[in-house]
Amino acid sequence: MKVLNIGSMNLDHVYNVDHIVQPGETEASEDMNVFLGGKGINQSMALAKAGVQVYHGGLIGEDGQPFLDACKEYGVNADHIKMIKGKTGHAIIQVDKNAQNCILLYGGANQKLTESYVDEVLSSFESGDILLLQNEVNQLPYIVDRAYAKGMQVALNPSPFNEKLKEVDLKKVSIFLLNEVEGGQITGMTDPDDVLEKMREMFPHAKIVLTLGKDGAKYAEGDVTYYQPVFKVQAVDTTAAGDTFTGYFLAGLIDGMDIPDILKMSAKASSIAVTRNGAVQSIPLKEEVMEALKEL
Repeated sequence: MKVLNIGSMNLDHVYNVDHIVQPGETEASEDMNVFLGGKGINQSMALAKAGVQVYHGGLIGEDGQPFLDACKEYGVNADHIKMIKGKTGHAIIQVDKNAQNCILLYGGANQKLTESYVDEVLSSFESGDILLLQNEVNQLPYIVDRAYAKGMQVALNPSPFNEKLKEVDLKKVSIFLLNEVEGGQITGMTDPDDVLEKMREMFPHAKIVLTLGKDGAKYAEGDVTYYQPVFKVQAVDTTAAGDTFTGYFLAGLIDGMDIPDILKMSAKASSIAVTRNGAVQSIPLKEEVMEALKEL
């Protein structure tokens, strides 16, 4: 089984501020750093750091060489990453004193995928392989349809949720990894238990992971449900928390771990990530996560 992630790559410009800037307000930043980010590459890095051989697909601009360097450093296969003319995607991120963030996203090269490029990448994969997707690249409906036709297992993190997702046949998704806001946008429900129940009703054959921020995470598959509380830590940057959880959860599935153990490992990995600044750089290695679990 191979794992392919066709996902975004963004240069994250992170500004540390006292509070998130309000309309009409000017605020001085206490610090600024540029990190590698984008939900796609974050999740590929999380998979790699969790011990999975992952292939990343997507487009970068002429300023995107750092992503190729990082893939080589962290063990992500970059054979399917293509450099095109223009700018790589980027994000402007404010992180306040309580570690909350807001993100302004520019798609850049992430929004220039073509059907021929998708076909070229998918030709290297087959039935049973896993395809991980988010909603920060274009061509998502086409990617899902083509992967499903090949018999691949489609794992979707429907973030950010927008009108484009309504064009995707979500019944072709095998694994949903989403937060309570995205779950509410898909189901029309507000209470997390109602969201999960409605998701089970709408997608009875899917594995569903619903993350709830400080309230932990819930899992549903058929008639089975599990709950995982958070590990309390002093957070400094929550940017890659969800991406870390996603990567570690899929890694646990691939390793054949029991769901409760997967949820615990994923929660611990996320709790470590939020104690560090940045996205890719904040994601812990599996050895560190497993050692931390032993100390509980």
